Amino acid sequence: MSFFAVLFALMIEQVRPLPSENWVHDGLISWVGWTGRNFDAGRERHAWVVWFVSVLVPAAIVAALHIALFSGNGVAAFALDVLVLYLTLGFRQFSHHFTDIRKALDEGDELTARRHLAQWCQLDASDLPRSELLRHVIEYSLLAAHRHVFGVFFWYVVLSSVGLGPAGAVLYRMAEFASRYWSFKGKALAPQAPDKSALLSQRLFAAIDYLPSRLTAFGFAVVGNFEEAVNGWRRDAELWPQANEGVILAAAAGAVGVRLGGEAAPPRPAGEVQAFEAGAPPDDAGAAASTPGVDPQIGHLASVVGLVWRSVVLWMLLLALLTLANLVG
Repeated sequence: MSFFAVLFALMIEQVRPLPSENWVHDGLISWVGWTGRNFDAGRERHAWVVWFVSVLVPAAIVAALHIALFSGNGVAAFALDVLVLYLTLGFRQFSHHFTDIRKALDEGDELTARRHLAQWCQLDASDLPRSELLRHVIEYSLLAAHRHVFGVFFWYVVLSSVGLGPAGAVLYRMAEFASRYWSFKGKALAPQAPDKSALLSQRLFAAIDYLPSRLTAFGFAVVGNFEEAVNGWRRDAELWPQANEGVILAAAAGAVGVRLGGEAAPPRPAGEVQAFEAGAPPDDAGAAASTPGVDPQIGHLASVVGLVWRSVVLWMLLLALLTLANLVG
């Protein structure tokens, strides 16, 4: 059932994607904000309570609902899986940023491309060289694809295989969202001293994302230049401060043969009104060194899209084989 649930969710999302401003996003902001206001009193144990309530309670509710529906009506449980995956997994939740930037660059409108990048990544892109502009687009696109597609996919499959339905998808998305939300709130309210909820949520999400990030990197290696991707993974992952992101970007750089990493543009002030609505400020501003490869060109955008889609096909084929083996067995 997992294969068909993912397939249906991706198909529906391609036909009718959620708008960028939607009730789900607004509800998540309200929910995480409410848990912080009611359970966080500034101590370490309160940060744990906030995270558990913010992340695990929604996942547990979805798991309980799936179990209840599955015991009575398998079709209803399947519909729940598709609905939850539609809300948590999909390219169209972020691809409009990439599409707008790519369209502007194709038309030679670099100013518009810089404006779209600034809105998406919360960077001052006005003084970026063209190669750095493209590098940011590639890096953020790869990370967004992982967080919106591959990470959700992996955790959904893992928990679905033990009968918890789409709880894994909710767990991953809530953990990622809480990490971004509390990171933004901490920088906006106390930039010199991040609060305990921000630090804890980032640490826990890094743990949850440890295996999915490496599976994403492995998928990029399989469908790209395997030898260079593996070499880049081993050699260049430490160029990025965040280990999980470094693994993904280093492997993708080798798989495509493009230079990633290097000096990054300074982030916008964290207190701007649109900062969280448009996307969290980056914690991985980049590193001084970069991977081997040619400087990013506009043609690499198509290469990255191809890399991601081939990786999706790879994991879907593996899931289909596992589903078939389960049905036959």
